[in-house]
Amino acid sequence: MSQPASNLRLRKHSGLQAAGEKQRNVVHELAPRKQEEQPANGHAVLLDGLSRSFGDRRVLSELNLEIPAGQLLAIVGRSGCGKSTLLRLIAGLDGPTSGTISVGGAKVESLQANVRLLFQDARLLPWHRVLSNVGIARTKDWRETAAAALADVGLADRANEWPAVLSGGQAQRVALARALVSRPGVLLLDEPFGALDALTRMEMHRLLERIWREHGFTTVLITHDVAEAVALADRVTVLRDGGIALDMPIDLPRPRREAADTAAVALQARILDAV
Repeated sequence: MSQPASNLRLRKHSGLQAAGEKQRNVVHELAPRKQEEQPANGHAVLLDGLSRSFGDRRVLSELNLEIPAGQLLAIVGRSGCGKSTLLRLIAGLDGPTSGTISVGGAKVESLQANVRLLFQDARLLPWHRVLSNVGIARTKDWRETAAAALADVGLADRANEWPAVLSGGQAQRVALARALVSRPGVLLLDEPFGALDALTRMEMHRLLERIWREHGFTTVLITHDVAEAVALADRVTVLRDGGIALDMPIDLPRPRREAADTAAVALQARILDAV
């Protein structure tokens, strides 16, 4: 996958079409890729005036956000700011209080077959072997497609193992293979590397970047780790007080070094100031 466009455009919706209508949030979007650079498998995601409340508590407030097809977006914010709620809304696991979400041009109103969600916990079924966990949907030729997905994450030789014998990093690789077996257009990652040790986390970073570049799916990564966001993402959005506090491109060459350089440190500082 080629480098994301670096010129970030800010477009503000006037919201003056009807008297008394509030001005909408700023919509941040990247300039469209050239035709030959379009990813083969990613779907664009659009949030339009998205709000979600739980009782009297408003978690997300009139969000407007465009995620181009094939982009890797990292969302950073403090605990309770609505990051995981936003992923659940995109996946169709929850519905908004107001506003709309679309994936690939289709409005999200229920679970999406082209969207997959990966959690911090691998959530493997202990009574199924690894291959069976990956092919749990039991689609046509599931054994072959599950074996191919395991090979993609470097675990072809563990297909007949039980989940109990896997390390934490291996279990997350299996969970990633299970998410990828259906060739999703959007992959949602809810702090999937948070429980891993530092070395395993670095390995998973490299694995995710390789597979993302090869398959071209749109990715939304939730993380508390600012360094992780800068290391992986095309773009970082900071959620605060129910809205977008910062939206900026990460215009660093790939593959990126895990050791922070001067440019990465400066980007991390900007994100931390906005959190």
